[in-house]
Amino acid sequence: MKKNVLYIGNYLHDKRRNASYMVTLGTLLSQEGYELCYASGYQSKVLRLLHMLYKVFVQRKQTDYVLIDTYSSQNFYYAVLVGKLCAVLQLPYIPILHGGNLPERLGRSPQLCKPLFHKALVNVSPSLYLKTAFEARGYPNVVYIPNTLQLESYPFKQRSVETIKLLWVRSFAEIYNPMLAIKVLKGLRDLGYIADLCMVGPDSDGSLEQVQQYSALHNLEVRFTGKLTKDQWIDLSNDYTMFINTAHVDNAPVSVMEAMALGLPIVSTNVGGMPYLIAHGIDGLLVDPDNIEQMAAAILKLYDNDVLAKTIVVNARLKVEQFDWEIVKKQWFEVLG
Repeated sequence: MKKNVLYIGNYLHDKRRNASYMVTLGTLLSQEGYELCYASGYQSKVLRLLHMLYKVFVQRKQTDYVLIDTYSSQNFYYAVLVGKLCAVLQLPYIPILHGGNLPERLGRSPQLCKPLFHKALVNVSPSLYLKTAFEARGYPNVVYIPNTLQLESYPFKQRSVETIKLLWVRSFAEIYNPMLAIKVLKGLRDLGYIADLCMVGPDSDGSLEQVQQYSALHNLEVRFTGKLTKDQWIDLSNDYTMFINTAHVDNAPVSVMEAMALGLPIVSTNVGGMPYLIAHGIDGLLVDPDNIEQMAAAILKLYDNDVLAKTIVVNARLKVEQFDWEIVKKQWFEVLG
């Protein structure tokens, strides 16, 4: 018999945010027969926290497991308080480790981390990066379950990198460093190359305006689409030849996995979980964070070497096939029963 699952996280839907991973995972678990209940969708952080705690308390008798999306910044405290309440109520809870800066949080807030993660039924890490970091800090109860895709939704396209047409897909937020994408575009054009850039995503913290001001100042024509549905940006990807990821902090970003599935060669900053997701020179190229020259050089390496670009995308597709839901769901079944 399938179980009742209460999923705690930021269940927010608006023009300023991409849909959180809990929407994807929750929907897939529901399709497998689990009964899902969510908290919370309140915009106010205070109301969101109160609603999370309220749902845990009122659902305690009919809940088998509580999933808790766990990040490294302010949302970390939601997980701490929800975990404490679950422990008091003797509810089995499972933190899902998303924050690329969680290893830093382990060192900065050990008195909060120890009860949260040690008392958990298990901690689920979507990256080997965080699993390794947690085990090094003395948390043995970490299970690796990667972020998942439904591969049938991502048609693979073998493309030639005959033009430099860059695609960037993320929320406009400082931690994702969208300004680097614009500066790389300028660097390529300053070298005399014809290059295009499309940036897809909502504005989370005002970074979009800064990027637009920079592009206008330097007469850079950039396509800003705003937030798109998954189907819309997958369709848009057919017009582009490379995918760039510019983040300062990262774990196992789904947008990069999606680009790998679609056949876009990846150039990414070498931060957090990225070297665990991408093997440099095999299924993508990695460069130092916030390094304009290195990222531009990596893009030109793909542009100048079509054999390398085609080899990389084939290897990347083979890798992400291991993240297909038909495979990953079996790992969730082992955890949830």
